[in-house]
Amino acid sequence: MLGVVDWNMKFLYVLPGREGSASDSRFLCDSMRTDRQDAFVVPHGKYYLADAGYTNGPGFLAPFRSTQYHLKEWASSQQQPQTAKELYNLRHSRARNVVERTFGLWKKKWGILRTQSFFDTKDQVHVSIGFSIRCLAE
Repeated sequence: MLGVVDWNMKFLYVLPGREGSASDSRFLCDSMRTDRQDAFVVPHGKYYLADAGYTNGPGFLAPFRSTQYHLKEWASSQQQPQTAKELYNLRHSRARNVVERTFGLWKKKWGILRTQSFFDTKDQVHVSIGFSIRCLAE
């Protein structure tokens, strides 16, 4: 499932239906195909944060690789960023934490999201579509 979340922890876009073996980047590209009726579109001049499974590209900002990133790493080291890359990654991690909290809350609310499903993939898509509609409505 691909989910796009805003600062207010609201889902802006949800796309279910890929098996776990599909790469994040491939799934994102698929969601943005112009022949899709429900295509994900990044507004001109806007950017979305992406995790390390994605690459930087038009409309997407991923963290620097091989540079300290996670908030726990920063807290445990009790040091300040020393380079521009470290500062960027720290701010990226803080902002991306909103996404993690959002998914955490939804997993708490919807038990079916907490564990690997035993349902067939096409059945999971139907469950995900119902979840998606609910997410976007709330």
